[in-house]
Amino acid sequence: MRRADRLFLIINALRGRRTALPARQLAATLEVSLRTVYRDVADLQLSGVPIEGEAGVGYVLRKGSDIPPLMFSADELEALVTGTRFVRAFAGERLAREAQSALIKIEAVLPPDLRERSAQSRIYAPIWRDAFQTRVAVLLDQLHAAIVARSVLCLDYRDGEGRTSVREVEPLCLSFWGGAWTLGSWCRMRQGFRNFRPDRIDACRVSGETFDDGPGRNLEAYLGTMRGDYEGFE
Repeated sequence: MRRADRLFLIINALRGRRTALPARQLAATLEVSLRTVYRDVADLQLSGVPIEGEAGVGYVLRKGSDIPPLMFSADELEALVTGTRFVRAFAGERLAREAQSALIKIEAVLPPDLRERSAQSRIYAPIWRDAFQTRVAVLLDQLHAAIVARSVLCLDYRDGEGRTSVREVEPLCLSFWGGAWTLGSWCRMRQGFRNFRPDRIDACRVSGETFDDGPGRNLEAYLGTMRGDYEGFE
């Protein structure tokens, strides 16, 4: 667990408590040593977080200093759990990992009844990944990183009929259609917007060039085109 996540969870574990929380209990929850808990709490205190207590006694937030956490209804929480499960099952590995981390943070501030409701949700998205699916998940992370960095990509691509081509594209977004992902992009060869399926990309290379988010070929223009009668699937 990253240190930033650990500090966040310590603060939220103390929120709303009327009695001191033993360091040993914190250590067991976070799966770290007592020494790590002592050091983290000391660092939080030095940074201005109003934690009172000491080793061997336990810790509380100073009275009057706590802010009530954001609360969710049972249905809202189930939607979050379901969304997290779908991201873990179908998104790239990075988003799947971060979605699970976000859910841990949310559950850390829930009252016991809602935490139990979260654990008992019966809407599932089973994770099944063979070698091919794992490769696609890794590729999704690469495509997402290129979208954020506005990096031009070179794709070795196979269309639905198995024909191969090399495309230089400006990646704009990823979309999930329930059965497959598509990469929305500006294709330099076609001089137009095109959607490419990641599971048909044989190789993906970052060209080293970045592109400008100019009018007429940016995300806004792409989405406007998608709302019309569009047949630009490769």
